[in-house]
Amino acid sequence: MLLEFRKSSYSSGGDNCVEVADLPTGAAVRDSQNPDAGYLPVGAAEWVAFARAASLPRG
Repeated sequence: MLLEFRKSSYSSGGDNCVEVADLPTGAAVRDSQNPDAGYLPVGAAEWVAFARAASLPRG
């Protein structure tokens, strides 16, 4: 399966971020500095929970 990884639109444009790709069962997350190291598959429910938590106000 060929995955199409993308960086967040909130990324500063540097190399120190993660990339994400869609999986049929959720998302694949990888280190942008080490893309050949593989990826971490994350289930759909877990990915939604992470995205919601990441969007909460900080402080």
